[in-house]
Amino acid sequence: MPIDNKKYDLEERTAKFGEDVIVFVKSIKVNEVNRPLISQSVRSATSIGANYVEADGGVSKKDFRNKIGICKKEAKETKHWLRMMSKANPEKVEECRKLWKETHELVLIFSKIYNNSKE
Repeated sequence: MPIDNKKYDLEERTAKFGEDVIVFVKSIKVNEVNRPLISQSVRSATSIGANYVEADGGVSKKDFRNKIGICKKEAKETKHWLRMMSKANPEKVEECRKLWKETHELVLIFSKIYNNSKE
């Protein structure tokens, strides 16, 4: 059985997650409630991958750990915005749930990396 290497490539996985959130929010009706939710969701979701790329190129162990901590923080924030998005758009609960699940897995991954990278 072939292994899906992309699932274990965090740079690819976090980029794909950001892309998935962008595609998802484009399906959301823009109104006074959704506008900030869309903006915040895109910011935090795409920040996960950007900070991972920076961590991967970190100049020191301390820099690496700091950026991984930011990845974890942004993933947790994204979970929050997805929860708010599902409340504001009940017809999108299933899509939010799938994205939330992936975000939760990313939180667990970055928490493990962060805890294992102590100086």
